Amino acid sequence: MLQWIRIRGAREHNLKNIDVDIPKNKLVVITGPSGSGKSSLAFDTLYAEGQRRYVESLSVYARQFLGIQNKPDVDDISGLSPAISIEQKGTSHNPRSTVGTVTEIYDYFRLLFGRVGKPYCPKCGKPVIRYSLDEIVNILFRDFKEQRLEILSPLVQGKKGEFRNLFVQTKEKGFMRVRVDGTILWLEEEIALDKNKRHTIEVVVDRLRVQDDRRSRITEAVESALSLSGGYVLIVPEHGEERRLTENFVCPDCEITLPEVEPRLFSFNSPFGACPACSGLGSHQYFSEELAVDPDRSIRDGALLPWKKKHYMLTKLEQFASERKWDLSVPYGRLPDEVRSFILEGSSDRLPMVFHDNMGERTYMGRYEGLLPWLDRMWRDTQSEAFTEELSTYRVEDLCQSCGGLRLKPEALTIRVQGYGIGDLLPMPVDDLVPLIEGMTFSQGEEKIVPLPRPVTGTGVVHDSPSVDFA
Repeated sequence: MLQWIRIRGAREHNLKNIDVDIPKNKLVVITGPSGSGKSSLAFDTLYAEGQRRYVESLSVYARQFLGIQNKPDVDDISGLSPAISIEQKGTSHNPRSTVGTVTEIYDYFRLLFGRVGKPYCPKCGKPVIRYSLDEIVNILFRDFKEQRLEILSPLVQGKKGEFRNLFVQTKEKGFMRVRVDGTILWLEEEIALDKNKRHTIEVVVDRLRVQDDRRSRITEAVESALSLSGGYVLIVPEHGEERRLTENFVCPDCEITLPEVEPRLFSFNSPFGACPACSGLGSHQYFSEELAVDPDRSIRDGALLPWKKKHYMLTKLEQFASERKWDLSVPYGRLPDEVRSFILEGSSDRLPMVFHDNMGERTYMGRYEGLLPWLDRMWRDTQSEAFTEELSTYRVEDLCQSCGGLRLKPEALTIRVQGYGIGDLLPMPVDDLVPLIEGMTFSQGEEKIVPLPRPVTGTGVVHDSPSVDFA
């Protein structure tokens, strides 16, 4: 493998047809006065050509996610590996930006898992495998050659009802038999089921022996079973265990449906991949009891910090306390748990209350909302920047408990490549990640999607600073 990156005839921007050799696996500094062509060489030539070559090696489908870069004005570049760039810029305050997204490394992770990843059930952890029509037929000829079997289409799985309309509709489609709770029944006869019991119903699509001259008939039967059940087929051999196959990403035990595995599923900036609990931020802010309450004061002495002493919510709280005979004169920290819970979370209970306005007094049935729900509502509804800033003093930020700070929905986190989920690889140090990726082995079909060189060496990192450039 070449140990040099050889550039010949670089003319990008203000470069004057230069030739240069850059050693690989070294930290190389490109220095010079402003306008001498440092960035033109590092970014517009080296980085642009490295990215262009890598993107062009991918499939047409993959290239639409990465974009196409123009070929730089250069005669020839040899020995160049795929490159990433880290440009000089101010610190980003965007909570959706990470090192991976800024350097565009994360785009390749999304592509890797979206094209090669294997889904697992987020509940039971078992692999979820879907099959195409041809794959199912091939399985029948591989595992059941010369055996008699039944091809069934599962319509009902453990549901209550009589299903009379289902039997009528199935008969109208030309099918003669169904298996109800393990028993074969003829649709020409009346089938009476107990509506209070759970039933399992499968349509008998065909009964035959698996032979080469019957491949077209078997294919037609499997296709019909998949169409009837919405993607499921049940194979019942004469001897041996039944096998349930599907063309959907569905866990056969938990019946959890997984989305299509594609790159956008691993984007925390997209609703298709973002964790629903934190909206892809990896953390969430919430109003904290510790910040909003002074436990050493009583309610009447201002223990509830967001509310002033004559706040209307305090008036409602006092009426509930009077009706329930609670003593609010003691420090908040010494109140019973039941009272503190009511103060924080409120209740749906209502009491007769008096409302004063210009028209006099009016009586209505009022409820106490609770301190934390009130803060949440004010945070959502207020248009005042000053009030928003005041409310923010009572909020804390915590790691999202649903995704563990990984920003993605559970379905995306359970998809694995070589036994690793994307949440396992992203937090790894580069020194640990690179040997791990180098040691992965892929099938012949997967190698076309993941064209990893063996070994991976000399990947370029282009960094921009005011007076020097590194390659």
